[in-house]
Amino acid sequence: MNLDDLLCVGIYDNLLFSSTIDRNKNLISADVLEAVISGTQEFFDKMKSFGINISYMGGETADVGDVVRTMAVNGTMTARWPKPKVITNEKIKPGDVIVGLAGYGKADYETEYNSGIASNGLTSARHDVLHKTYGARFTESYDTSLDESVVYIGPYKLTDEVKDGERTTTIGQLLLSPTRTFAPVLKELLENHFDTIHGLIHCSGGGQTKCLKYVPENVRIVKDSLFEPPVIFKLIQEASKADDREMYQVFNMGTRLEIYTNEKDADVIISVSKSFGVNAQVIGRVEASEKQELVVKTATDTLIF
Repeated sequence: MNLDDLLCVGIYDNLLFSSTIDRNKNLISADVLEAVISGTQEFFDKMKSFGINISYMGGETADVGDVVRTMAVNGTMTARWPKPKVITNEKIKPGDVIVGLAGYGKADYETEYNSGIASNGLTSARHDVLHKTYGARFTESYDTSLDESVVYIGPYKLTDEVKDGERTTTIGQLLLSPTRTFAPVLKELLENHFDTIHGLIHCSGGGQTKCLKYVPENVRIVKDSLFEPPVIFKLIQEASKADDREMYQVFNMGTRLEIYTNEKDADVIISVSKSFGVNAQVIGRVEASEKQELVVKTATDTLIF
């Protein structure tokens, strides 16, 4: 998430990363810390093979069982970057189209299928999807001051199998899919097609409404060709009984990165993304408007934000 937030302002190389890990040592052993730290380095090594250099500066671990129930993994990423190469979204204008990059599937730089859930809405997803028995067995996994009516109220176990087209996976694999990075794709785009990019928006906190924080006030964003939500979001919605409005405000629903560009440049951007195994398509457009507005068309409804 740190990396892709920086990508959205145009930064893709010579990055510095520092981690801070807080844990309850009575529940989280040293080998868990080792796995997190070594896994982080493995990810950075993978990115280096695509020309994205991230220096792991170490960090801090703290045993703070009084304030952390299990473990909190925090990270800070920073870089110096030439001002003319920073993306500010100021170029977004009526007439632009929006190219959406899918957060699900299997990119060429991933080792297995990614459900697309990413790192936002995971608490809601966990409690809405997983069975009550998990709360009884793992009281450290949730805030025990919560009303029991909202704690682990779903029908599934982590090992339950789910059919997704011809693929069979488990609930656990879907919920624990790592957040996809778009770094290899955006490095190629930012290095070779910088002038075609008017804006970049990472659909993290706020899901499909995140764009309202970053687009001009005099535009209407119309998203009428979003990707069909992958199976994990269908399972969450069925289990939680949430309506489309709530789902599209909390989750990315399968479309996780937005690139604002001229219509004539969209095909090049889509082609670059697909060359890395990341599906992309035009998901919407920017229209002139007297007030800032977002229109999201789902399979069954039209949502106005």
